[in-house]
Amino acid sequence: MSRLGVGLLYPGFGAEDDFSALESRLEGNLRLPLVHTSVGEDAHRVDALLDLGSGPRLAEGAEALRPYLPDSVLWACTSGSFVFGWEGARQQADAIGERLGVPASSTSIAFVNAVRALGMSRVAVAASYPADVARSFVEFLAAGEIEVTWMESHGIATAKEVGLLDRADVVGMAQAADTSMAEALLIPDTAMHSLAWLDELERAAGIPVLTANQVTIWEGCALVGEPPRLDSLGTLFNPPGPARSRGER
Repeated sequence: MSRLGVGLLYPGFGAEDDFSALESRLEGNLRLPLVHTSVGEDAHRVDALLDLGSGPRLAEGAEALRPYLPDSVLWACTSGSFVFGWEGARQQADAIGERLGVPASSTSIAFVNAVRALGMSRVAVAASYPADVARSFVEFLAAGEIEVTWMESHGIATAKEVGLLDRADVVGMAQAADTSMAEALLIPDTAMHSLAWLDELERAAGIPVLTANQVTIWEGCALVGEPPRLDSLGTLFNPPGPARSRGER
């Protein structure tokens, strides 16, 4: 694996150590420079999330990331991208990419591309967010032609609280999900730790699991080539059969 650099624009604080821990496990083979973007109010509320993902905040973060010379950039936030809708999320990513001159995307877009890359179209969703915000994620997936067969909202009001969830909490969310009609389970929120628990999450759910931090890294790699196969990061990084390109149906 080459020294690919996936730059991360990460809002505030929560599970940012997920990325540095992965970088350490990969012994420097993947660079994950991370910049904390500014936050007005830490709240899983639509108005606060629209402010969180506003152009000035992302532009400021992008400039702080510039010296790290990333090969691709991800707005590493699910709720702060999907609340803008499909076109709005695309515009967010395009603005970041144009500013830094590298391909860019966001965690919400990454979820859609990851589901497609696995050749799937039906998913279950275990969301940390309050119900109205969780429904916005379901609507975003629908715009990407992905059917949600089941969704549960866990009603957690802030990213700080999500960042405090431990392994048992997150595995419990996967275990409690109704995956009977789904091909994959999606667990959004980059404030949630998950990268060390992907294999256990998949065993708990009984189907492939896609988490926010996992799809963020995968998308950053996919923007510049075929994502590497990485152990202990779930089916997405070790798909059965020939690997699909990003976005291939």
